Amino acid sequence: MSSATVAFTSTPNSPAHAANRKISLGSAVLSCRLSSLKPSSLNTLFIKIPHKSCKRSSVLARHKSFSPVMEWQDCVVRTEVDVPTSVAYKCYSDREAIPRWMPFISSVKILEDKPDLSRWSLKYKAFGRDIEFAWLARNMQPIPNQKIHWRSMEGLPNRGAVRFFPKGPSSCVVELTVSYEVPPILIPVASALKPLLERLLARGLDRFAKFAKSYSAEPS
Repeated sequence: MSSATVAFTSTPNSPAHAANRKISLGSAVLSCRLSSLKPSSLNTLFIKIPHKSCKRSSVLARHKSFSPVMEWQDCVVRTEVDVPTSVAYKCYSDREAIPRWMPFISSVKILEDKPDLSRWSLKYKAFGRDIEFAWLARNMQPIPNQKIHWRSMEGLPNRGAVRFFPKGPSSCVVELTVSYEVPPILIPVASALKPLLERLLARGLDRFAKFAKSYSAEPS
């Protein structure tokens, strides 16, 4: 029900004609002065009271006051790699090999039944503590030799993309973009977190450049 109706009857000569009427319905109390009503309108008076209107507004106000605003940070790093774009793309597509060159990624495991999904683990010591996070990521539809991108499905919220720009027949530029939600435990050091991660990502891409050269030399 969206409303309740209260009805009462009065006549001009009745005691209610000049009296104040208070009608209690649940927690609402209505006060009606009947003396100001014309006699023709005193036969029946209907009052509609919306149900839960006050409760709904208070719930909305309470909900709004507890809506947190989470902070996201974006990091972009790039490096030149002395291998063709196709080789760099193939090397970066090998997700389970990423821990071999990215300093803070401890493991990547592709799900056998869903190869577009992979489980990631991060371990690194910083800010005087051991930092560990994990997440499940989905690789989105790639653009061969141009773009690899992903987003997390659970765990640490993050998303990102790797783009490949050819510089010549035997070299390319690799650009890595990573966006992430600052974990609550690291909010006190959020201003220092982005510079740290940018340094780690840049170091990782430098190691990737060397890894890609050895990767291209490995037999297919």
